[in-house]
Amino acid sequence: MDMMEFLRSRRTYRRFAQRAVPHEILTEAVDAARMASCGANRQTVRYIVVESADAVAAVQPLVHWAAYLPPEQGTPKADELPTAFIAVLQDDNLPGASDVDVGLALGSLTAAAWAHGVGSCIMGAIDRPALKELLALPEGVRLCYMAALGYPTHESHLVEMQDGSVKYYLDADRNYCVPKRGMDEVLLKTL
Repeated sequence: MDMMEFLRSRRTYRRFAQRAVPHEILTEAVDAARMASCGANRQTVRYIVVESADAVAAVQPLVHWAAYLPPEQGTPKADELPTAFIAVLQDDNLPGASDVDVGLALGSLTAAAWAHGVGSCIMGAIDRPALKELLALPEGVRLCYMAALGYPTHESHLVEMQDGSVKYYLDADRNYCVPKRGMDEVLLKTL
């Protein structure tokens, strides 16, 4: 698969097979995030891998799914839940903590997972106070996102944007359709 095909297929996934993601794949994803570029090489992003069945079950009610869809469509059913999470954190005790660095790390993390067929959903609609307590975060370490991970049971593909709407939707087979702006709209000019 060439790089552009890889990037087109590495979408958000929200329904997963109930098969554990091997520990080695999860730690490789963290290693890829660790190696991501970061401002002034400050390396302020931290991670917690949540992979035990009990810990994953404790996280599930603290994350919220697919805001553009009705809950019965966007929330995974009990037999579709992710089998792992990775908490992406910012160590504010270090100088230069940057949300840009978090974004770069998340891109590398999800790409490394997808290279093994593991889909992901980067989740910002989360119960941060409850997750901070559950994850026992030290003082000064801030929870930015949870990345849900698992082997997808549906497809997720790009579609042409219609009427300016960025809202993703499900097709007749419950596959995700993700509208993207065209190159003619995002590339303002070439000098």
